[in-house]
Amino acid sequence: MSGTGRTGDGHGRLGSMLSGLAVAVGCVLFLGGFAWAAVVYKPYTVPTESMTPTVDAGDRVLAERVDGADVRRGDVVVFKDPAWGDMPMVKRVVGIGGDRIACCEKNGRLTVNGKSIEEPYLQTKGLASVKNFTAEVPKGQLFLLGDERSGSLDSRVHLDDPGQGSVPRSAVQARVDAIAWPMNGMIERPQAFADLSGGVSKPGPLKLQIGAVAAGVVLIVGGAAYGPIAARSARTRRGQGGKVSAGAR
Repeated sequence: MSGTGRTGDGHGRLGSMLSGLAVAVGCVLFLGGFAWAAVVYKPYTVPTESMTPTVDAGDRVLAERVDGADVRRGDVVVFKDPAWGDMPMVKRVVGIGGDRIACCEKNGRLTVNGKSIEEPYLQTKGLASVKNFTAEVPKGQLFLLGDERSGSLDSRVHLDDPGQGSVPRSAVQARVDAIAWPMNGMIERPQAFADLSGGVSKPGPLKLQIGAVAAGVVLIVGGAAYGPIAARSARTRRGQGGKVSAGAR
């Protein structure tokens, strides 16, 4: 009898220790995931409809803090340039330093260095621009267009400015990775730019951060729930053991 009691007590202490460990690890993952995201990402509210349908006006996006040197073609970036206005703007990079941008070829598509670019994200299907244009992007600069090409005030409006409508890489504040509200998910990198020199950028660590937070929640809930479940199970076993003993007498 005494040996059984010690074994049960030992199991109880072990279970309590594992439960506490699960909660502790869960808290680290949960808080760590949020802290990591706060360091890497910054939330923005998109002010205009120039990026529709990819991002609508009023959407809350999560943008990864990146250096302008890390920006690639196809990235949706948050930038601020005095020639464009006083507030941060959101546009898509279609050209980098040394590129020749032209529109439109016979199928209505944009071309980058003579390569026709398929843009499935456009609001106006089959037409990359309502007006024809060409531009040479200076070194260290970016050529930016909105996905809603019929109404976007983008690099095409500034073609007569120095740099033919491009902005310096240093103007970039962040790269948009996901739409946080409404929860429309990650913004994919366009594969049409992947075959050009430099390729496309890699997604940020947002999925890993969400995974850490989710795993933390599971461990916290599971660890916290173990104690009451184990106690109830122990009471049930003790009750059944008492009945057996009484029957035996």
